[in-house]
Parts: sequence; C-alpha cells; structure tokens
Amino acid sequence: MSMPPEQNQSWVSEFILLGFSSHPTSNRILFIAFLLLYLSAILGNGLIITLICLDSHLHTPMYFFLCILSLLDVGYVTTIMPQMLVHLLSHSQTISLAGCWLQMYVFGALGLTECIFFVVMAYDRYVAICYPLHYTVILSRRVCTRLAAGTWACGFFFSLIHTFLTMRLPYCGPNIINHYFCEGPSVRSLACMDTYLTEMVDLVISVFVNVTPSCLILASYIRIALAILKIKSTRGRCKAFSTCAFHLTVATLFYAPATYIYLRPNSSYSRERDKQIALFYNVFTPLLNPIVYSLRNKDIKGAFFKVIGRGRVVW
Repeated sequence: MSMPPEQNQSWVSEFILLGFSSHPTSNRILFIAFLLLYLSAILGNGLIITLICLDSHLHTPMYFFLCILSLLDVGYVTTIMPQMLVHLLSHSQTISLAGCWLQMYVFGALGLTECIFFVVMAYDRYVAICYPLHYTVILSRRVCTRLAAGTWACGFFFSLIHTFLTMRLPYCGPNIINHYFCEGPSVRSLACMDTYLTEMVDLVISVFVNVTPSCLILASYIRIALAILKIKSTRGRCKAFSTCAFHLTVATLFYAPATYIYLRPNSSYSRERDKQIALFYNVFTPLLNPIVYSLRNKDIKGAFFKVIGRGRVVW
C-alpha cells in the first residue's frame, strides 16, 4: 500500500539567486562598487561604535542608542553583502535551503529590530527636547537597557514567525529567485500553493513594525517641533532642528522603501524594481547612518580627534 504524500514537503534542496546581471564584466564592476560600499559601511559604523565606547563623554542615552543602531547596521549589511559579493565573481549562484532560511531569519530579525529601534531614538529626542531637565532621570541606564533589549526581542520574535511560515510552504520548483538575497516576498512567490494566509500574517507584522512606528515617530516629531518653536534662542532652535532632522532623514530612507516592498500582495511585485529599491534599506542606509549622524556632530568629531591625539602621543 502506497504512503500518502506528506503535506508541506519541500522538493527544492537549494535556490539560485539571479542577482543583478549575468554579464561577467558588469558583475566585476558591481563587485568593486559594492565592495567599496560594504567596507565604507563597516568602517563608518565600526568607527562610531569604537568612539562611543572609548570616550566617556559620549556615555549618554543618545549615543548609547546610536551605538546600538550602528551595531544593527553592521550585522544587517553583513548578512547580505559578503554572499552577494561572492556570487558576483562566482559561476555558481546557489544557496542551500538551510542557508536561505538562516539568511532570511537573521536579515528579518535585524531589519525588524531597526524598524522598532527608530521609535526608541525618536523617544530619546522627544525627552531631550521636551523634558531636558529630567532627561537622565527618565532615560536612566536601566530604562535604556530595557528599551534596547525589548526592541531586539521583538525583532527576533517576529522574524521567527515570518521565517517559519515561509519555510513551511512547499517549494517544488522553479527554484530561481530573482533577487540578490533570500528576501521573504521573493522566496514566497515560488511556493507551490496559495500563500494568502502567510501574506496576511506578514501584513499584520509589517503594520506593527512599519506603519505603527512611522506614526509614533511622526507624532513624536510634531510634539518636538512645537517645543522647538517655543525656544527663544535662534541658535538653540537651529541646533535642535538640526539634530532631529538627521534622525528623521535616516528613518524616512529606511521606512519608505521597506514599507513599499512589504505592504503589497505577491501579484503586484516587480522583481527588477524591487531589487533596486531594496538597496536603499539594505546597503545605503547602513552607509548613510554614520555620515548623517557624525558629519556635523561636534561630540563625535571631538572624540575622533581625541583618540587620534592619544595615538600620536603613544606613538
């Protein structure tokens, strides 16, 4: 007697990532460009983490959260870029099923954590500007630690749900992913069954970690703007606006493309366009964060020159 077929069985043992181009010359050019972007992102964020850890003057809630953001960006871009760089120079562009799920989970966990973490950073600016005299009391070391731990826990939990539901779908072919990494919607479109339930769960998660944080950030900055307008000093008003504008710019560059990618059904995907849009929150945001937060930040620049000065004395 024959055994009934097992439900949700996967016949695919590996996936093929198409990447950006199949032309060797184009791939070499892309390899150089993306390698420079990757090294710049690692160097910039690594420098911020190092400076904040070394300079005691930067041991404040604002820079603690900035250090966490840089740490997220380092992990975020490292989850994708090394494999993409290898595929640009390799004839084989395959990734194992287990490797695909692992990449999807870690990428999703760090990305979802960063989505929620921008709300924490907006709250930090709200307290600093609206309640400056109680800033260190409201955002004590214990509160900052709990906020950071809570965002990480939420990110890894929701990514586990997303990855598990996508992994449970049957994949019986084709196994070609028109993307440069295992992103949930691109992988899910290859499933051999209706994905409506998984899409609905992903939609709920996306609303929770994209739409809700965006609304909270907007509400925070409306309150912040009203508080800044009450500042009599023109210099103080400009400084407050400048600090908040940096955070708002980075958050917008992260949320806008991510919301566009994840808040749509499978039927409306444009694979080539989605790959280009995904670069904004995969590559360019981790690269821009250290530039935006440190280029006009006197404390970060002061810490940098202080460390350089110590190095010269030692030498």
